[in-house]
Amino acid sequence: MRFLSIQSHVAYGYVGNRAATFPLQRLGHEVWAVNTVQFSNHAGYGGWRGRVAEAAEIRDVIAGIEERGVLASCDGVLSGFLGDAALGEVVIDTARRVRAANPRALWCCDPVIGDEEGGIYVRPGIAEFFRDRALASADITTPNRFELELLTGHAGRHLDDALAGCRALLAKGPSLVLLTSFVRAETPDDSIEMLAVDREHAWLVSTPRIDFPIAPSGTGDMVAALFTARLLDCGDAGEALGLTASSIFSVLSATATAGMRELQLVAAQDEIVAPAYRFTATRVA
Repeated sequence: MRFLSIQSHVAYGYVGNRAATFPLQRLGHEVWAVNTVQFSNHAGYGGWRGRVAEAAEIRDVIAGIEERGVLASCDGVLSGFLGDAALGEVVIDTARRVRAANPRALWCCDPVIGDEEGGIYVRPGIAEFFRDRALASADITTPNRFELELLTGHAGRHLDDALAGCRALLAKGPSLVLLTSFVRAETPDDSIEMLAVDREHAWLVSTPRIDFPIAPSGTGDMVAALFTARLLDCGDAGEALGLTASSIFSVLSATATAGMRELQLVAAQDEIVAPAYRFTATRVA
């Protein structure tokens, strides 16, 4: 399969396109990476250098790809950290162009806004872009619980409320919601979950929680990429969820064993394809 991935880039570490591209390539897929920012490292370090790309620059890069006549072979569009709200309109237009060339292509929109630890960490206007513009066009969206509450008002502290929040997102346009880093009142202290919800059913998967001194960034970017690829491959959201959870946990486990802050994607690359730990999603609705 072939993916057009419009996300951030860091020289050091693994977030955005750096967390999405290699796992997809390791599964045998082609990735056309378009970088919305060029940073030295992710913002979690407290300081970084680099710049946010201008919307016109990203539009020009996309136009160059289109001129190669390859959009009809694109199976999926991935989008994540934008850097600036103006880039959002370029992403929407890109998804439209890809779908016009290949109506079967899916757009997975990761609404990167913030998290419960740090709150909102994107520029003004980006949260509103996701809420008011992107969700109406996306096929898949992959919020964390903080983003779900921001976009829908549902806190997701219990399974029923999380399901209601995911269905509220479905009502805005997507056909599938993947809730990542899901911890609810009923979740055991030593576990963490993900919840996938489409218009008919819902699936829940639980994996052990790994206690890192500082949790690696980029797991959400990797999850969105792998889940989209697995879904396109097998056509079953529950199966795709289980396969994704297996790869993510296995890579995180290897990262913890190595005592590293950054995802060990290269060292643990076999865990992406044939994870040491296997998890199965359970249908909950």
